[in-house]
Amino acid sequence: MADSTLKELVKNGDYKLLARTLTRIENDLEGSEQLMKNLKIDLAIPVIGITGPPGAGKSTLINSLVNRITNEKKRVGILVIDPTSPFTSGSLLGDRIRMSDQSTHSNVFIRSIATRGSLGGLSAKTFEMVDVLRSAGFDYVLVETVGVGQSEIEIAGLADITIVVLIPEAGDEVQHIKSGLMEIADIFVVNKSDREGADTFANSLTKLLNQSQTKIPVIKTIATTSVGIDELYNKFSVVQSAKPEKNISLLTEKAWQTIQARKMKLYNKEALKKDIKKAIESPDFNLYHFSEQWMSGKENNIDKKVS
Repeated sequence: MADSTLKELVKNGDYKLLARTLTRIENDLEGSEQLMKNLKIDLAIPVIGITGPPGAGKSTLINSLVNRITNEKKRVGILVIDPTSPFTSGSLLGDRIRMSDQSTHSNVFIRSIATRGSLGGLSAKTFEMVDVLRSAGFDYVLVETVGVGQSEIEIAGLADITIVVLIPEAGDEVQHIKSGLMEIADIFVVNKSDREGADTFANSLTKLLNQSQTKIPVIKTIATTSVGIDELYNKFSVVQSAKPEKNISLLTEKAWQTIQARKMKLYNKEALKKDIKKAIESPDFNLYHFSEQWMSGKENNIDKKVS
């Protein structure tokens, strides 16, 4: 697949090849590694990570943001990280249910990705799929994650700009913000700001954030009516230009994730389950001793194949 072909198809609103390419990457099908090596990734295309607790209105906020972006004739690629179904290992919520307004827009591509057990809310293949979108000629790539908290810090290793969406009722979470969210957020959004207590919460949040060396903007929005969306959109270029050193950290994190994913390909969970089933029949079974032997055996087999 040539980047030029993919860009031309995306430019014309034909996403079939893009969808097939992402499926190949996500499922680690034959040729996916070579495909990634051949990509010409445009690092100038901003990746916007959007996270926050359930019910904060992240999908509605994305809807409004996408309307703002497409009004300027720009193209947007969206990845929605959904919880994994325990039965099918597929996406549980589904992007088009929550973003039905955008699913048929010719300048918008939406794809759900199941977390598949990833604690940070990002599947192992999310990083690679984002880079495919960056090579396909989109003007923006948006990534929405499943939740928020200490385990969600992975989004900071993926996005050029991380937006944390909160609601006025989250006033009690200000103390939680100190424990991790200030480290990852480039912009805080207080959504549903027409609710009671929104001004007080936004002011308290601003005061807390002003105590840090880097002042993080707090923007009040009402995503359902697009209030505050222009201000949020205009902050993207300001925030990104203010943090040039983040690029090295992002590339380091992506390389680290890629190395981890490649290493884990040595191991098969179903094979592990089968071997454990046999091993526990031994009266002196020890999980840690078993794990060390099992890993050594797999790595030795790989070494033999290589040599």
